[in-house]
Amino acid sequence: PLSAHAAQAFKSAVLPALAWGLVSSLYELAEDLRAEAQAELAPKFRHWQGRLEWYCIDFWTRELRIDIAALHREEAHRAAWLPGARRFLETLRERGKRLVLMTNSHPTILAIKHAQTGVLDFLDAAYSSHQFGVPKEHPQFWQASREAAGFDPARSVFVDDSRAVLHAAIAAGIAHVRGVRRPDTSSAPHAHEEFLSIDGVIDLL
Repeated sequence: PLSAHAAQAFKSAVLPALAWGLVSSLYELAEDLRAEAQAELAPKFRHWQGRLEWYCIDFWTRELRIDIAALHREEAHRAAWLPGARRFLETLRERGKRLVLMTNSHPTILAIKHAQTGVLDFLDAAYSSHQFGVPKEHPQFWQASREAAGFDPARSVFVDDSRAVLHAAIAAGIAHVRGVRRPDTSSAPHAHEEFLSIDGVIDLL
């Protein structure tokens, strides 16, 4: 666990931004910490990045001694649809397309977002990497998710903002992979020079 000093520095410097940023933002947020706290936190973030623990709020609650799920519940009002996302899902539903969410988000976080937005009502199924014990970056995730969801990689479109995840999807045989440049309206656009890319899912229509 973190020292009491580092935990307090984390709370005072990072929590306002972390509250809806999810654990995937931890490494970047470490830059905002005081130097002494950063020295303790940054190695932890680097060590776990890309592994299932990186996305696990239970793990980080134990490590940081901060109730991250409670923080998300307090900030649930910040969950909102990205521009065009709802219309995109509505349109594909009207066209009879099957919509499946594959996410690294912890099931608790996904439930909080659904309670605020109703996003799962627009999908045929949703799978968290926590169900399979490996993140989307891992080949085993794609084998397990294919068995669970029954999708045909040759006829599937997969959209993500993570370079590592996009490469994993391509390696798994997903025929149509797109990188999202603007997964978050509050941050700078992602550069996806290696992939066909879109600003948001609405661009696929």
